[in-house]
Amino acid sequence: DERLKETLMTAGEELMQKGEARGEARGELHGRRVMLRKQLALRFGALPEAADTRLDAADVVTLDTWAERVLTAATLDDVLGG
Repeated sequence: DERLKETLMTAGEELMQKGEARGEARGELHGRRVMLRKQLALRFGALPEAADTRLDAADVVTLDTWAERVLTAATLDDVLGG
């Protein structure tokens, strides 16, 4: 039946769009982590394992906050709030 086919196609398209959005969000988060790691390493030297762990667990809002702090912070702890 044509109506069922249309409904299934629409549902499939919605699932694909949601999957693409999740993939883009993960990619954006990964990119922010990579950039912040580079900035922190350039500013403060090799990062301790604890800092890497915190970066891996951080959400976008936290990463943005830390990215702003890296510009003016005197120490890595000042950036990460530790």
